Amino acid sequence: MKKVEGIELEEPQLFGHPRGLTVLFFAEMWERFCFYGMRGLLVLYLTKALLQGDDQAFAIYGAYTALVYMAPVLGGRIADNILGYRIAIILGAALMAIGEFIILGGNATWLYIGMGAIIVGNGYFKANISTLVGKLYKPDDPRRDSGFTIFYIGINIGALLATLVCVWVGERFGFQYGFGLAGIGMLLGLLIFWAGQKFYKHLSHPPHPEKLHARVFGPFTQLHVTILLSFLAIPAIYFLIVYNSVVGILLIFTFLYVGYTLIKEGNKGGKILRDRMLIFIILCLFNIVFWALFEQAGSSLTLFADRNVDRNVFGLFEMTAGQTQFFNPFFIILMGSLFSVLWVKLSERNMNPNIPAKFGIGIMLLGVGYLITMFGNTVHNAEYLVPLWIIVGIYFFHTVGELFISPIGLSMVTKLAPEKISGMLMGAWFLSFSGSNFLAGQLAKLTGSRSTEAAEVVEGADAIPQSAEMLEAPEIINALPNAAESLSRYIDVYTIFGLIAVGVGLVVLILSPKLNKLMHGIK
Repeated sequence: MKKVEGIELEEPQLFGHPRGLTVLFFAEMWERFCFYGMRGLLVLYLTKALLQGDDQAFAIYGAYTALVYMAPVLGGRIADNILGYRIAIILGAALMAIGEFIILGGNATWLYIGMGAIIVGNGYFKANISTLVGKLYKPDDPRRDSGFTIFYIGINIGALLATLVCVWVGERFGFQYGFGLAGIGMLLGLLIFWAGQKFYKHLSHPPHPEKLHARVFGPFTQLHVTILLSFLAIPAIYFLIVYNSVVGILLIFTFLYVGYTLIKEGNKGGKILRDRMLIFIILCLFNIVFWALFEQAGSSLTLFADRNVDRNVFGLFEMTAGQTQFFNPFFIILMGSLFSVLWVKLSERNMNPNIPAKFGIGIMLLGVGYLITMFGNTVHNAEYLVPLWIIVGIYFFHTVGELFISPIGLSMVTKLAPEKISGMLMGAWFLSFSGSNFLAGQLAKLTGSRSTEAAEVVEGADAIPQSAEMLEAPEIINALPNAAESLSRYIDVYTIFGLIAVGVGLVVLILSPKLNKLMHGIK
């Protein structure tokens, strides 16, 4: 042990932070490369390779992303009570890699099975690697916030690389190569995590090692049974993806139960805790509004870029449709540290907006992004393609709005509740993201313009078309909208999204002084 400015530091250190942070940084970076590579290609794969109609593709996308955010709630509890963080993360990484490679089977059935494996794996990985980052630092360590900021940068570097490399490979050379590359990225993350375990292993032991390795069913230990049940969960998730309307019903009942539980716990704790649980539920609802509109990125905005955006970059090269998702992580990396400084400076001058006000401003900025599409009515070319700056502007304002809400909301969750229900509150926050992603899939259907007729042209429509000629068959082309109709549909729907978001955000901003009183001093 050595001391720097009175702080005891665990050896070894790198740039003033535990070496374990470097390991977790790169492991998470490659996991995000895998996840965002898959997300960036999914709707394009469904519509262009599996010839699904827009509505069906959006419904599958919404169910998939909703389940991705539900899974960490259970994955975190299993790690806390059974596996420990190291084993849970390794199992999650392995399942995600397996899922990517299963998709290479080349039809809808293999896709849904692969998605099921990725969802289970993400539940184990995403829930626990962030927890492990926190455990690298003592509770009062002033480096903790800085460590999480560094870790957050790793997440966005992974997302940026996924859109620049993984999505590009998938669109240019074949979707199977993109999914395969995403799987290889996950294997790299797993290898890094495994190789560097000496730097964090002491913080990630199972809660009851002797129980974990004790036999509970014939020759099978608790560890074996947990792994087996994890694989058996994949067919259940396959069912939820195929019959995706069930996910919406499941979410509604889950939200009602969680809301009732939070209010009940709040009433037990007195007026202050009751008010804090109430404002938490209210902000969860606004969070759902924000992310349901924001998460068009991987669905309708990608198809908008594919069909109605001139993606030529200064005459040098042409971006693929999926690569336009690059702008969000790029702007996050560019502006994230600036916003962290901004909040400090505003606080010093007593000008920092309260948390509800930041939510309102963030939702309004999201709306401004969508309203930019109105320029498309006058600046499109003869092929009804709008210039690239339209979608760059959308992602710029969406990202600024994200910076007003995402890190602020996560910080809020850790402050609002006493320790005994902090896990419940974090689970509820994840569920709000789950609900928003499912709703995003439903909202994306409003932009849907490709009919399911195209999928009926090719016998066995779940097989990947093997030639460009097949995709250019007259029957398929006739099932598609013309460019003018498509552009008009996108502009009309996105304008409505923008007006709703600006209106909701303005109401939240006006009500923010009253809403902030329910926080009882939480900033």
